[in-house]
Amino acid sequence: MSEDDLNHYILMNAMVLFFCAIIPLGDNMIKIDKTFFNTKTDRKKTNSVKHDMKPKGKVPDNLIPMWVADMDFKVPPQVEEELVKTSRHGIFGYSYTDEEYDSLVVSWYKTRFGWDIEPDWILKTPGVMFAIGSVIRALTDKNDSVMILEPVYYPFAKITIGNDRNLVISNLKLDNNRYVIDFEDFEHKVVKHKAKLLLLCSPHNPVGRVWTKEELLEIARICLKYGVIIVSDEIHSDFVYKGYRHIPIASLSEEILNSTITCTSPSKTFNIAGLQVSNIVIENQDLRRKVWKACLQTGYSSLNTMAICATKAAYKYGHLWLDALMDYLEDNVNLVQNVLCSKSGITLIRPEATYLMWLDCRNMNLDQDNLDSFFISKLGLWLSSGSIFGESGNGFMRMNIATQRSVLHEALHRIDMEIQ
Repeated sequence: MSEDDLNHYILMNAMVLFFCAIIPLGDNMIKIDKTFFNTKTDRKKTNSVKHDMKPKGKVPDNLIPMWVADMDFKVPPQVEEELVKTSRHGIFGYSYTDEEYDSLVVSWYKTRFGWDIEPDWILKTPGVMFAIGSVIRALTDKNDSVMILEPVYYPFAKITIGNDRNLVISNLKLDNNRYVIDFEDFEHKVVKHKAKLLLLCSPHNPVGRVWTKEELLEIARICLKYGVIIVSDEIHSDFVYKGYRHIPIASLSEEILNSTITCTSPSKTFNIAGLQVSNIVIENQDLRRKVWKACLQTGYSSLNTMAICATKAAYKYGHLWLDALMDYLEDNVNLVQNVLCSKSGITLIRPEATYLMWLDCRNMNLDQDNLDSFFISKLGLWLSSGSIFGESGNGFMRMNIATQRSVLHEALHRIDMEIQ
């Protein structure tokens, strides 16, 4: 990005935030501050995966769920208002995405990331993993190789194996408390296994990396050299902390754009995962046609009414809410780091993005089963077991900190009391 482009990007972002700050909500002006995110909402008995499901084994009554990646925060007020307005209409027939929907998606990525996309490039699907499954079936054959970089979001492996493809793993390296890509190993395995696809997590879940421009260019160089299509899951792209910048890999050059499928969604950003919506950006017309055909073969054709309503409202009014949320989450990250810095048994891999903390617990000298049990039975904290993200995740735990400060204080107090 040139200096002029960067200045234009900053100016556009500032203008959007200015106008968002003065948009009325009904008869009231919007006010989003830490009070909004500190307010608890009872999520029990709402069919919540996070709060109503229970882990196996003995579970304490005061269990705090900090596992699956959804937030304990209400959606932006305008999103709630638009959903209520839509529900009051009382008819929920077949729906389609109109020009305003496309325009808002395009505008979001231009404003937040300086990336120009065209409405025709966007396929709408009920979720990123639904789309990735369709991509795998559309662009590979049985026993073809699909690359992933572990530890990584565990459905990548499951959906690859579930579609009878050959899963190829290149492990990330933990270097000075920061994960990096082993490009020598990555390229070697691409060649050895004749990989057809790379499932890239950018920003990375669970290790919280924001890949740099240089890293993304090297990924692209290897993939272009050997004809590997890049499937970039960028669902966490809005959760980037100060000092870092998410770069859509497809935005780096026309050649990379032509060989990349970018998976985006408002679901994580605005806590609307239950509404099932994602926007898949594919500039290459041939790839787009093949992927859409694979979607149609599942019987899917269009988004649901509420998903369309929430996406439009979120991308229209959500800038100010998101910026306030990121300030709140960064304070949560700092709180976790301050508590864990004196814990010899746990080291925080400080995230550059996401609200998911990757905790290195190997110094506790527990195998993964006993580590999982310790957090649930002894601490009353339900975290995600590191082992589900691949063998290189053994000895780690993933903690979701997208919750009220009071809840996080209690969770950290339990850790502080039990782990020395």
